[in-house]
Amino acid sequence: MRIDVLTIFPGMFSGPLSESIVARARERGLVEIHVHDIREFARDKHRVTDDYPFGGGAGMVMKPEPIFAAVEHVMSEAPGSARVILMSPQGRVFTQETAVRLAREQRLVLICGHYEGVDERVREALVHEEISIGDYVLTGGELPAMVIIDALTRLVPGVLDEESVAAESFTSGLLDYPQYTRPREFRGMTVPEVLVSGDHEKVRIWRRKQALARTLERRPDLLRSASLTPEDERLLEEIERDGAAAEGRC
Repeated sequence: MRIDVLTIFPGMFSGPLSESIVARARERGLVEIHVHDIREFARDKHRVTDDYPFGGGAGMVMKPEPIFAAVEHVMSEAPGSARVILMSPQGRVFTQETAVRLAREQRLVLICGHYEGVDERVREALVHEEISIGDYVLTGGELPAMVIIDALTRLVPGVLDEESVAAESFTSGLLDYPQYTRPREFRGMTVPEVLVSGDHEKVRIWRRKQALARTLERRPDLLRSASLTPEDERLLEEIERDGAAAEGRC
């Protein structure tokens, strides 16, 4: 996979792209990431990339010329098709399902919006889709682009162990089950007995039940769209009975 990032703050990407899993994936040639400064494509001597909005109003709007020139330059560097994505609060909210879909692409171009947004002609002529990482306000599209890069890189074949990816939160449609490691006892808190029992089937059922219980408590909305098995339905009934019994004891 190749990812090109267009931004007016390229320095923000230095740390995230040179650490942890993303850095290792780049070093192994599993993902190729290039960061481009949109200012380099501005035509005036001051490299201006924004201007006042037509019709008046607060803030500034990113100009179309530098963004068009940047996208065209990136495409000329490595000819071929690419999916162009604008980081925008007006976009669809990024989910694990979106990450899986985009991870199948061979090439992506991420445009980081800023100020009051980008000239509408960028959306009309260049962008295939817009993505938001949540219903809150950020300074620009740089942090969302980093989030998307991290989420996609994890899904590129060979970057992580397939079993690790399959067990993560949201991959199965549920939140992850509780995790424990050594020491077995710490400050009076002990690891659940089932996890040291050696009974793999009991461990599997315990983990699934815990994942269902945690999702029911914290993100019940996920259960409505999760693919639940008959076993899951039975475990949910047990969880609800356990909850009702606990309330009765109180």
